[in-house]
Amino acid sequence: MVKTPAEKWKDAVVKYRKQCQKILEISNSIRYAGIVNAYGRTLTGMIKPNLKPLLQSEDFKNELFVISTLISLRRNSVSAIGKLEHVVLQHQKISILILQKNNTTFYVSIDRKEKDLEKIISLIKKTI
Repeated sequence: MVKTPAEKWKDAVVKYRKQCQKILEISNSIRYAGIVNAYGRTLTGMIKPNLKPLLQSEDFKNELFVISTLISLRRNSVSAIGKLEHVVLQHQKISILILQKNNTTFYVSIDRKEKDLEKIISLIKKTI
């Protein structure tokens, strides 16, 4: 039986939620894992239980829009400089990791107290 677009979408969201859950399980330092579309809209996202978000809803929407714009603008340079591996944005309180796989953008926030960021990045890449 052929799946309808709505069924395909539901299956994709379930798959994305499972990926976010696996990312959160990698380390206690990971605060949030989400997947964003090309327009900066959250397809799914999970914050670690019992944590308070650092950004208000509107500020977070703006953050994701900026990230999606950055990723979209970088696509034109892939043939010249190669595929994007990851982006790390260092803030005083958190590090933000941005990864792409098959036109899916993963947005992960990690507590800045984490000492082995490279190990976490490697484990997340293996998970997705």
